[in-house]
Amino acid sequence: MKRGGDPLTAADLAVDEVLRATLPVADEGWLSEETADDGDRLAKRRVWIVDPLDGTREFVTGIPEWCVSVGLAVDGRPAAGGILSPATARRIVGSVDDGVWLNGEPVRCTDVSDVPGALVLASRSEVRRGEWERFFSMPIAVRNMGSVALKLGLVAAGLADATWTFVPKNEWDVAAGAALVFAGGGEVFGTNLAPVRFNGPDPLLPGFVATAPGIAAAVRDLLAAG
Repeated sequence: MKRGGDPLTAADLAVDEVLRATLPVADEGWLSEETADDGDRLAKRRVWIVDPLDGTREFVTGIPEWCVSVGLAVDGRPAAGGILSPATARRIVGSVDDGVWLNGEPVRCTDVSDVPGALVLASRSEVRRGEWERFFSMPIAVRNMGSVALKLGLVAAGLADATWTFVPKNEWDVAAGAALVFAGGGEVFGTNLAPVRFNGPDPLLPGFVATAPGIAAAVRDLLAAG
């Protein structure tokens, strides 16, 4: 167990080691949940931002809602991402220049244009704490699940319409998913409605929102009203 009570497995450390040995080349930075941050990345234009295993609690308990999350930020902007969900046999990869692929097939965010009827992915723990109560009176479909990275990947792949979290997240939780949502034509912003930047001195970000483009304005209004 880590300080604070979060689980740490051999898989977290093994994936971190493999990715760090494989991905960064000369003059690229590295930020990972499982690697001590020495700050060198702050002087780099291109930075890999990685969560070797997002959803470790689900992984440990056998719930198939965990993934490997790999993001690349360039000049603070999410540029490319990859999310691998072995338990559900999904590999979502893409870049803002080239689009998104799910298991080798091109995909993109949904073309939903109205919030009523939209499928929104929620954090199971946030729902349990009552933080989504006000949304249950709205005509949306809410599905609870773990791994914020996986939720973002599903929005990017057109398998859900939106997701948001009220809990601050570290950059490694959301960098890959942010890049994929942008690549799929969607929008990403904080729950404070501000744009999201990456490779900051403090990797902790405020709450995070990802949405299909057709309901982005309505989602902003909904969150602002709350």
